[in-house]
Amino acid sequence: MKYTVITGASSGIGYETALAFAARGKNLIIAARREEKLEELKAKIAELNADLDIIVRTVDLSNMDQVHQFYDDLKEYDIETWINNAGFGNFDPVGEQNLNKIQTMLHLNIEALTVLSSLYVRDYAQVEGTQLVNVSSGGGYTIVANAVTYCATKFYVSAFTEGLANELKAQGAKMQAKVLAPAATETEFAERSMDLDEFKYEGTIPQYHTAKEMAGFMLDLYDSDKVVGIVDGYSYEFSLKDPIYPYVDRATR
Repeated sequence: MKYTVITGASSGIGYETALAFAARGKNLIIAARREEKLEELKAKIAELNADLDIIVRTVDLSNMDQVHQFYDDLKEYDIETWINNAGFGNFDPVGEQNLNKIQTMLHLNIEALTVLSSLYVRDYAQVEGTQLVNVSSGGGYTIVANAVTYCATKFYVSAFTEGLANELKAQGAKMQAKVLAPAATETEFAERSMDLDEFKYEGTIPQYHTAKEMAGFMLDLYDSDKVVGIVDGYSYEFSLKDPIYPYVDRATR
């Protein structure tokens, strides 16, 4: 029995991606901090397909001890796809940032993603059909005013994942590494980024996608042989691309 792991599955893109993969008959391991939201998702999936095995894992991936324990606890499962979706943003000038929040963001967006990606590659790189999908952002390719630190974390995600994709290809590995880069998406992202109790996208943001639409783009990327799935920040069109960042193989220099 094979499984798809989705972190940050309690809401937004992760939640809708879980539903999208379940619709394809995929057994899931859904992870996030909020157990009640994960249980709600599990119950919803059971209504759609009671034959699927849905494993719930409650974890705070900004805590590195929990990151390692989370991965170790999944050793008994055969994982065909790993989706690092968990992350959050911040909108403040650099000199006015809440550094406690920033440190947590760095732990989650960069450290946890790197550790989980590395462990998954170590165990599954030569397993046929496996995929690692890391969720970046349009802000992982364009620096957005007053979101410099957040964008920098997503530049890291994009560069790390594209570099990994090139590395795996050069090694002849069977795993594919891919990066999804959404633009504005109707999720809890804005509320957490700006420390708001509520944020309405309609009437505030001129263009955006729903989380369900982004989950559809996730599937398009999953089905493709491309490395990058990116939303254009102006047209809001989604496209699939080869790696965008330049890559130098030391063996060719």
